[in-house]
Amino acid sequence: MRDRELEERLREAIEEAQVTRRALLRRGLVAGAGLTAIPALVAACGGGNEASTGTSGGGLSSPPSNGADVSMDDLIAAAKQEGTLNTIALPPDWANYGEIMKTFTDKYGIQIKNANPNGSSAEENQAVKSLKGQDRAPDVLDVSPPAAAEGTNGGLYATYKNSQWDTIPDDQKDPDGNWVADYWGAISLAANTKVAALPQSWADLKKPEYKGKVALNGDPRESGSAFAGVLAAAVANGGSLDDVQPGIDFFKELKSMGIFILVDATPATVANGQTPVTIDWDYLQIAYGSEFKSNITWEVTVPADAVVGNFYCQAINANAPHPYAARLWQEFLYSDEGQLLWLKGYSHPARFKDMSDRDVIPQELLDKLPSADLYTDVQFPTPEQTEKATKVITDGWSAVGG
Repeated sequence: MRDRELEERLREAIEEAQVTRRALLRRGLVAGAGLTAIPALVAACGGGNEASTGTSGGGLSSPPSNGADVSMDDLIAAAKQEGTLNTIALPPDWANYGEIMKTFTDKYGIQIKNANPNGSSAEENQAVKSLKGQDRAPDVLDVSPPAAAEGTNGGLYATYKNSQWDTIPDDQKDPDGNWVADYWGAISLAANTKVAALPQSWADLKKPEYKGKVALNGDPRESGSAFAGVLAAAVANGGSLDDVQPGIDFFKELKSMGIFILVDATPATVANGQTPVTIDWDYLQIAYGSEFKSNITWEVTVPADAVVGNFYCQAINANAPHPYAARLWQEFLYSDEGQLLWLKGYSHPARFKDMSDRDVIPQELLDKLPSADLYTDVQFPTPEQTEKATKVITDGWSAVGG
């Protein structure tokens, strides 16, 4: 079956990339499933803080650190008593988060307050620090591997192992429970073909027809997808995941040619024509095709000259104002129901293999995924590669003009 074939190829790619068991990746970048550099995380991740204080409920006297050790009925009761979950940087049209949040609220009656929907991973960690002790601080985060490593090292996260922990591959979770991979994707190229032809390779982007049309999803110093976009550009232009300078040079050249524009690609800029050619995660780009089919003709490809991916990571604020709701949110996301909702949004969830092995993935969802052949040569950054690339991009991106 296609899903098993894809999973096997991804697993082989991860092993070839020498992704250590103790290192997940970064969203920024994706790794064997969301394509972010999770491995970089764990190597840099030590222990995390225990969950913060919060209103107890049900049969729980304090927020648990292991979902397998508590009654879900008690956790649900405690979370319902809190009544609210503060999320951050979750665009409703990103990986099907709109439906995921609605389903959670409908299921448990817990209101979700989603701050700064289009925020970056860096802004998520900053919110944890700047809003510490406030009721509006984020309870949960969805961050890139680099940001997850930073948050772990800074003691920003609570340790929590959800009840599905054992079904999540070891290289997709922090061994201490500070973070856990949620979904992954690969960097893709997409275009509104009413305006420009779909580029089939990174080299195609240098064609004059793309002048004033090419955009990233954010600043690579803050955005996981943009970060991965620079890595992919490096691989396609003589560099590698160990040498990302060619990626910066590539965008600098595109900028000097008037091709690369400093406009953050979003659903709105795609719909209004500001960013007719975009570099972003495959699962986001694929969704645009159905979302805006009435006014644009949208096509997507994962260019064969650089297939780079990574994970994003779930984490819980160590000082979450609603610590029980935060843990229930993670239990929901990693249940079969939650994982299938991510899959419905064209991303591959962390428990993809487990669910595939149990034949619980509807064929209709599998049929909507890209061909497994596109991911045959996918590369995932290791923690060390992510750390090195982060420094190079942080120091060198200003030369591009941002």
